[in-house]
Amino acid sequence: MDITDIILEQHAQQRAAFAQLEEWPKQDVEGLTALWQRLQIFLETHAEAEERFFYPHLLDEGTGAADADDGTVEGEVEDAIKDHNKLRDAIRRAGEVEVGSDAWWEAVTDADVVNSEHMGEEERQDLRDFRDHASLQQRHDIAVDFLRWQAQKAADGITPVDKDAEAYVEDPEAELAQAEDSAQAASGTATKAAKKASAKKAAK
Repeated sequence: MDITDIILEQHAQQRAAFAQLEEWPKQDVEGLTALWQRLQIFLETHAEAEERFFYPHLLDEGTGAADADDGTVEGEVEDAIKDHNKLRDAIRRAGEVEVGSDAWWEAVTDADVVNSEHMGEEERQDLRDFRDHASLQQRHDIAVDFLRWQAQKAADGITPVDKDAEAYVEDPEAELAQAEDSAQAASGTATKAAKKASAKKAAK
């Protein structure tokens, strides 16, 4: 296995999934809901896995490839984190409106556009940079960690949390830890709200 190949394969799967949404019967809201739920989980676990297992090593090994921002690996990774945040924003907007509505399709299309541009840059810059500088063994080891974590989270998904791109480039581990704290806090708040709503419903 090679992490650069794994990421490429998952990019192809994401492109296919967005194409399936576009071709799906527009009146089949139940089907659109199921397809989008699966895709948004995949998009977030893919992005988070890159931030946990790929980009930190890229920052250590890379030098900047192709048209990387500032011609540096730091610019390369900072741009990738910003792209992930834009994707999360589009996914959030899709979650705030009715599936199949014009507003929903607008948000889904925004997610597709942001993701497509990001994948192209990543394939041209990040993956090339890492192939040029990382050993085959390192690329294999990262792929194992990446896929293990992703598989563990695939069923239920994870809480999306934006990252501060500059802080991430400076210290990926610290920024990831802060994001995890934010995710746990958000999850706790959501659980309390759900319990409160359930209690109100039971009291009626």
